[in-house]
Amino acid sequence: MGQKLTIDPVTRVEGHGKVTIHLDNDGNIEQTRLHIVEFRGFERFIQGRPYWEAPVLVQRLCGICPVSHHLAAAKALDVIVGAGTGEGLTPTGEKMRRLMHYGQIFQSHTFHFFHLASPDLLFGADGDPLKRNIIGVTLENKELAVQGVLMRKYGQEVIKATAGKKIHGTGAIPGGINKHLTSEDKEYLLNGLEPMNINKMIDWTQAALEFFHDYHSQNKELIDNFSVFPSSSLSLVRKDGALDLYHGVLRAVDADGKIILHDIDYQEYHKYIDEEVRTWSYMKFPYLKELGKKTGWYTVGPLARMNTAEFIDTPIAQKEFERFKAYTKGKPNNMSMHMHWARLIEILHSAEMIKQLLNDPDILEGELVIKGQKLLEGVGLIEAPRGTLFHHYKINENDQIAMTNLIVSTTNNNQPMNEAVNFVANKVMKGKLKITEGMLNAVEVAIRAYDPCLSCATHALGQMPLEISLYDVNNKLIDLKRSR
Repeated sequence: MGQKLTIDPVTRVEGHGKVTIHLDNDGNIEQTRLHIVEFRGFERFIQGRPYWEAPVLVQRLCGICPVSHHLAAAKALDVIVGAGTGEGLTPTGEKMRRLMHYGQIFQSHTFHFFHLASPDLLFGADGDPLKRNIIGVTLENKELAVQGVLMRKYGQEVIKATAGKKIHGTGAIPGGINKHLTSEDKEYLLNGLEPMNINKMIDWTQAALEFFHDYHSQNKELIDNFSVFPSSSLSLVRKDGALDLYHGVLRAVDADGKIILHDIDYQEYHKYIDEEVRTWSYMKFPYLKELGKKTGWYTVGPLARMNTAEFIDTPIAQKEFERFKAYTKGKPNNMSMHMHWARLIEILHSAEMIKQLLNDPDILEGELVIKGQKLLEGVGLIEAPRGTLFHHYKINENDQIAMTNLIVSTTNNNQPMNEAVNFVANKVMKGKLKITEGMLNAVEVAIRAYDPCLSCATHALGQMPLEISLYDVNNKLIDLKRSR
């Protein structure tokens, strides 16, 4: 009988989860698991509700990325009301939704990088836990912290202008959108008083990328080798292969870059993707049917999107994309900490798209909604900040929701996060009989790279200690450490 370490809860992530690490009598890692210990019942309790309520109801899954659920549900219902998929909306409907979505990507990615990840970068995995937080970042690098706060605020202003509210808005409806952008909001977002305008947001994002590059050049061991393992990557891409965070076809590539899911219509995702249930977690394990449960798992999110896309159609982000791809000589990038680099590229792309859309006259006028022949089933996919998000609905003849299947972004990343935990545990804990604060946080750093939303709830802020317990072969507690 070996030893068992328990990390409960995992901190600086959304929702609640724990990690268990089993060691044999020689201190070798036998098993690692990331347990999701919260239950999410949205798929059942929205059954029986009128279908048009779904975009407002399901966004209550999350307080930090409600727009993603709002839009994924609306896209599924577009199919049901006969508006087609993604490109079938009116120009105003599609562009207003895209503006809302890029505002969401901008604010969520900004929050993760500056508030949740930067403490690990500035102070290290084994840094003083009293400093390893946003307050510590503010004291260490005030300019970086202030920019992070204001950038997130800007993204929320974009959401408010398009969805009506910063959190849990109502802008997207089946078949389109319920409002135009006002000329006042357009002027404020384009040319508002410093620093609240889009040009400043682009400048600051480029500065954040330079910060990351400088850090990377001095900390290659952490960024390149902290957590590395082969993985397939899955995301939406535009039909011409471009990065598209709002709409596209579904593509997957393996660890060598070979396409293993060939740009399929996501209305038929269920023919290619299935989910496995395991007894020790409420979160399922998706996989590609053709490859099977053992090898068919994949990664989603910013890093995966850089691996599946062929180019980015905004000029500044494209230059950074080329630098990113050159680093691995065009091959897929499977270095978990490079997720932060990919995330910053998407912040930059989102800012460029926001500027482009704000200058498009269609957002100020034009038809808002389109409808056609009603169907009883529809699927909506979107690239949420954390990765590909699936919403699938069936309705009955009384317009009530009869079936819902949601594959949340973090669910898609379930196996990769478990792989990351296993990699880091073997790296920092193998053969050790005492727990250190650095060991405790190193496992969390690996999980945090994925920006997981473990319960599709809100980011965990404030006092939320993580605890690791170490037991001997007789199940006697011999060491315990709690983060602060």
